[in-house]
Amino acid sequence: MSASLLQRSLAAVWHPCTQMKHHETLPPVPIVGGEGAWLVTEDGQRLLDGISSWWVNLFGHCNPRINAALREQLDRLEHAMLAGFTHPPVVELSERLGALTDGALGHAFYASDGASATEIALKMSVHAWRNQGLPQKNRFLCLEGGYHGETVGALAVTDVALFRDAYAPLVRQADTVPSPDARRAVAGESAADVARRAAGALAARLEAEGEYVAAFILEPLVQGAAGMAMHDPEYLRLARALCDRYRVHLICDEIAVGCGRTGTFFAHEQAGIRPDLLCLSKGISGGYLPLSVVLCREEIFRAFYDDDTRRGFLHSHSYTGNPLACRAALATLDIFAEDDVLAANRGRAALLGRLLAETFSAHAAVRHPRQRGMIAAFEVADAPPDFSRRFFAAAREAGALLRPIGNTVYFMPPYVMGEAELRALFAAAAHALARVLG
Repeated sequence: MSASLLQRSLAAVWHPCTQMKHHETLPPVPIVGGEGAWLVTEDGQRLLDGISSWWVNLFGHCNPRINAALREQLDRLEHAMLAGFTHPPVVELSERLGALTDGALGHAFYASDGASATEIALKMSVHAWRNQGLPQKNRFLCLEGGYHGETVGALAVTDVALFRDAYAPLVRQADTVPSPDARRAVAGESAADVARRAAGALAARLEAEGEYVAAFILEPLVQGAAGMAMHDPEYLRLARALCDRYRVHLICDEIAVGCGRTGTFFAHEQAGIRPDLLCLSKGISGGYLPLSVVLCREEIFRAFYDDDTRRGFLHSHSYTGNPLACRAALATLDIFAEDDVLAANRGRAALLGRLLAETFSAHAAVRHPRQRGMIAAFEVADAPPDFSRRFFAAAREAGALLRPIGNTVYFMPPYVMGEAELRALFAAAAHALARVLG
């Protein structure tokens, strides 16, 4: 990309979650290609994609098998409306996702992105209760620090002030309950103890207000935008039991933590539970095309099954269940099955943990080094206000794409990153930390 084209880009493209004025000193990086775990810039620099391009890329850029599946689908059907029609990729994907839940969540509703999936799950919950004669169950509970998207409905259950406060007049804010974040442990407490303490607060809230609560939404095991806050699976077990007791839908937002990120295909599996509604996006299409899906239980689906149109689920968008996106997702599931990815990732995750300990556990500025499956993170004490931008720039100099959340440095690499590449990624992160704090 020439300098003039970069200038044109800055004038015409409004980048997401970005203060555009910052691009005066840190311009966007022009990417012209990608292969495997690497991105290639316009000037030929190769960057290790240490965060899977915002957590979406599972099996590398330009993956030959996903490419081949999309080429084949292009010659068959690029798109057809899903209202009143259907097609093979959406049927097969729905069946396979339902089978991955052992049939517990056997109905799939599609959209294009994670926030839309959140909106769908929230609307589905409230409307289902109304159809069952319980219109008073229309409130939501979410975790402190939780993030579920930036559309108006999703912001209602997002407890990140930066996103929420600017649009507060538009939002019907949900109630928050304490996070089971293991970093909140006091002396002598384990992560499971923190989980039980947080579940006690959830129990008290549901005891007082459960008759009015439609759903409780959470990110299982890892709260991403909260700075990769990790919690013990015990919290999910207790939350499931409480939601059953008080007739509240449990929504698991696995948009970021699903598709193998935490070590199991679905994060909630580590607690031995199933939610009532499950949101998936990001990695479900291998990072290729916009796609999200909400899976739900039979009881919720049946609450809408009626002759009256007003009792149907009244939500849609034009590209729902797009055949190309569904085909990318099917190719992604094929790779999981054919390559036994979850087993292979156990070895890769063990290396990730060793590198985290070897590189950073003794660093004077590092706090709370932690890991869950293919996600690793730590905090930086006394970080400067512009730490995230400076770290990003220094990591790029060292050949890696790393983008901290505030003072939280995290690693979420594609599942194709080998040992030499992982070591190079951690070396780049060590260089960036030394450069910023030096």
